[in-house]
Amino acid sequence: MKGLLCILLLLATFVFVVQQQIDGGLGENEINQQISNEDRRQNPPQTDSLREETSTDRQQYCHVCFPDIHAALRELTATVTEQKANIRALREELNKKTDEISNLTHSQMEEMRKENRDREIAFSAALMQSGSGDIGPFTTEITLTYRNVFTNIGNAYNPITGIFTAPLKGAYMFNFSVFGNGNPSTPSTASIVKNGERVAIAHGHQEKYAVNSSKGVVLILEVGDVVYVRLWSGRRIYDSQSNYNTFSGYLLFPLREQELCRM
Repeated sequence: MKGLLCILLLLATFVFVVQQQIDGGLGENEINQQISNEDRRQNPPQTDSLREETSTDRQQYCHVCFPDIHAALRELTATVTEQKANIRALREELNKKTDEISNLTHSQMEEMRKENRDREIAFSAALMQSGSGDIGPFTTEITLTYRNVFTNIGNAYNPITGIFTAPLKGAYMFNFSVFGNGNPSTPSTASIVKNGERVAIAHGHQEKYAVNSSKGVVLILEVGDVVYVRLWSGRRIYDSQSNYNTFSGYLLFPLREQELCRM
């Protein structure tokens, strides 16, 4: 009897424990469910707002990193337009200059060529074309005629008269020389003359040996001024095909009226 009571007591205890466990398990689930629901109410899902914030941040980032492409294109277009205008202006100026050059008439070109030819003035000549011998002495001065012409650019020198005539105003360089064969009694003396006035003298005298002397001078000449060499009276020079005695001249540069006034 006692054993049966013990068995019943044990069964009752077991049933009680199992019931408690079942009741405890259901309460825990309910609590967990309630806690989960409460969390959802206090912290609703943030998925949509996060997406919107991310999209906004991306747009702001793109706006910062990439400037307004339309503004950039407008600025580039304005620059290109300005450069085109500059190129057009340069082309117009070039065409204008080309037209000015093209408009030079044939007579103007000829005038320019003539002016350049007029500035090409130079001559050089020696006394004798052939043979050899003394020239002088004479009782009066004579103009030496240098007939053996080496150069006569511009034809300003006349080998018949021995006179150079200036074709235009300018500064001219002249050189001349005299040679004596050593005559003990007769010196060799000549002078360069401008418009009848002596400018420079070349002189040499030795009793036994040949003598040579030369001079050079720069002269300012007006159109028509004349320059030549004169042998003094009572003086003697010697020449041959060796061309000991020469007379040369050339234009250094032309001069204008105001330049002559300053001098």
